[in-house]
Amino acid sequence: MSTLRISCATVNQTPLDWTGNLQHIVACIKEAKNQGADIVCLPELALTGYGSEDLFLSYWYPQKALSQLQKVIPFCEDITVAVGLPVRIQEKVYNCMAIIEDAKLKAFVAKQFMAIDGVHYEFRWFTPWSHGQVISFDFFGSNIPLGDLIFEKKGIKYGFEICEDAWRGPVRPGFRLKERKVDVIFNPSASHFAMGKTLQREELIKESSTLFDVTYCYINLLGNESGRMIFDGEIMVAANEAILIKNPLLSFRDYQVLHFDYQKEKTDYPPITSTVDKNEEFVQAAALGLFDYLRKSKSKGFVLSLSGGADSSTIAILVSEMVKRGINELGLDKFLEKLQIDFHTSSDHPEKEIVRKIFTTAYQASENSSDATFESAKNLADSIGAEFLHWEISEEVKSYTSKIEQAIGRKLTWEQDDLALQNIQARARSPIIWMLANIKNALLLSTSNRSEGDVGYTTMDGDTSGSISPIAAVDKHFIIQWLKWAETHLGYPGLAWVNSLQPTAELRPQENMQTDESDLMPYSLIVEIERLAIRDRRSPIDIYLNLKDEWDLAPQTLKNYIKKFFRLWSRNQWKRERLAPSFHLDEFNVDPKTWYRFPILSGSFEEELKELDNN
Repeated sequence: MSTLRISCATVNQTPLDWTGNLQHIVACIKEAKNQGADIVCLPELALTGYGSEDLFLSYWYPQKALSQLQKVIPFCEDITVAVGLPVRIQEKVYNCMAIIEDAKLKAFVAKQFMAIDGVHYEFRWFTPWSHGQVISFDFFGSNIPLGDLIFEKKGIKYGFEICEDAWRGPVRPGFRLKERKVDVIFNPSASHFAMGKTLQREELIKESSTLFDVTYCYINLLGNESGRMIFDGEIMVAANEAILIKNPLLSFRDYQVLHFDYQKEKTDYPPITSTVDKNEEFVQAAALGLFDYLRKSKSKGFVLSLSGGADSSTIAILVSEMVKRGINELGLDKFLEKLQIDFHTSSDHPEKEIVRKIFTTAYQASENSSDATFESAKNLADSIGAEFLHWEISEEVKSYTSKIEQAIGRKLTWEQDDLALQNIQARARSPIIWMLANIKNALLLSTSNRSEGDVGYTTMDGDTSGSISPIAAVDKHFIIQWLKWAETHLGYPGLAWVNSLQPTAELRPQENMQTDESDLMPYSLIVEIERLAIRDRRSPIDIYLNLKDEWDLAPQTLKNYIKKFFRLWSRNQWKRERLAPSFHLDEFNVDPKTWYRFPILSGSFEEELKELDNN
């Protein structure tokens, strides 16, 4: 009975880090050899990184990838290696897997379907390959077959569906691979992380194993590769509609390699059952995203304007968790080495010391700030070990206000100038917190969330200021419940003060009793409207008809909220265009650079909103 030992390897790559990417691939091959593997499969575009963007369109970049492939080949003695890279043929670029066997390049397999929805933009860079087509490709003087190919090792046939290929239903390559009687299908992928997505993949892979009567191997990229998308590094193998092996997701390591023994007649692995906690997924993905962003940007730490409210407090906990989880998985020395931090301690639990070294927070009080939010911010910073600074911005606000009053010849009042008086407080905080970030050679963390992005409830060049916006892809309703979960499940008693407060911008005088939801609408309703409007692309009237029986609101009140959402959405597209880079963490986001594009100038749904009054 033939046994094929198969290794599946995920890697954390970075565009243009040719040396680092190559080292990770070679390390995976060596580990697979140590496991006694006959074949090892790495992810889609592992040589270059998936997030290379328009570099794929250049002539030199795919050529450099082929040169890197040459460097991989000598390490492939006595093993078969499949690794992803771009291949240019005249004016077209193809997303390919290179198959190397016994230190010789055997073939290229080309991806047949491009991902074109959500965060994906593959048709800009790649051309889909036609099924059944095979050509000869000149690889530095050697003619190598390229196209729709299958392979055999130890009498076991195998083929490939490359990422999107597997999601194309009745036209996917798997059906033709079944006709060609393959035993194993590999799916090398660069599939972005989203909370709950692993369960969708599991179903696809389990169903595929039965549908095609194969052992199905899924191998995804790992880490925050190039700024926005995070890859979870998922490795899964399924047979007979059961998951046989699966790795821990969202690892801080450079690579992971799992192996199993394939036999046509039997499998020794008991099936695995998965459970998903979105709260845990969120913190693990964001922590890894921050870790990779910090080390790949070669910054020295983070700076945060800590207001004592929900958004900035969430980000503070994510930084703390980055340190805790990184040390727990990598060990202290490796964690510090990867961040290039010079740090010495005799403590058995140095997490707080490291947080203090890399994380500076500042509470910037205006005349409208409360003692409650100051105590909330200070207690939270102290509880996680962050450096805590504080100052008042009253002088700066008065200086700006007096200058404009003198210029226009009148006093500014809350009755007449509410928005301007609110915004100047937020904007007055920006220059000094940026100055602190510059002094620290650190990344400034912006605190915008997705709900604020929907309706523009954020001050441009104020609280939007930052190098990166870690929570801009998650809604405020989720954040509020996550903070309560984190206080208990992650053990942060410092969140008790945060969780006792009603979310507020604290930009109007305190006697106004300003809250976010009184300015906008219930955050839970914003979530429902945005899912229908943005994720499902429904019209205002459709949204009203969907929600009117689900919400205990007077019809006109619900209509007014829907109108408010669409008018604010339309008016504030320019803000979304200027938000700091954010992580894609949920099933959808509102970042026009990654998920949802909308015109900056539009008719603001005026005709569509009139339909609401006629219903």
